[in-house]
Amino acid sequence: MYIALTGTPGTGKTSAAKILAERGHIIKTVLELAEQYNATETVDGEVEIDTEKLFGALGEIDEIIIIEGHLAHLLPNGLCIILRSHPEILRKRLAERKYSNEKVMENLEAEAIDIILTEALEACEIVCELDTSELTAEKTAEAIERIMNGEADKYPPGKIDWSGAVMDWY
Repeated sequence: MYIALTGTPGTGKTSAAKILAERGHIIKTVLELAEQYNATETVDGEVEIDTEKLFGALGEIDEIIIIEGHLAHLLPNGLCIILRSHPEILRKRLAERKYSNEKVMENLEAEAIDIILTEALEACEIVCELDTSELTAEKTAEAIERIMNGEADKYPPGKIDWSGAVMDWY
């Protein structure tokens, strides 16, 4: 079974995935899989992933593989875990990464209006949301393992709402 570990950039996916890998879980990034299955294209110097082609290339598996990346929810999965963070925390994290102001705002808006959640609810059978705003990577990884071990109902979608944060931007 594939497990999608997704969320807006800066929510802690990669940090949590590293800890999960150290604990023995199989982690693949969306980019790794896209390169493996020749589902990438470079456009204007940027790598774009053909999620439809990649979706078609991923077959049934017997093991559990966690697919990490902000497009993971668009790939086959039996469980989708969305990491969420308050937009102001994301703003700080993305600024530390030297994202342009335009890219920061694009990601903050996506987080505030639940873009990934909306897409995941349309594409995935089981969707969980985890607020990582105040969690360390270690605590995030522990929560992900709890979800994987049957506690998905404790992390239902739709409980996290950052829409009010948008009003502070204007």
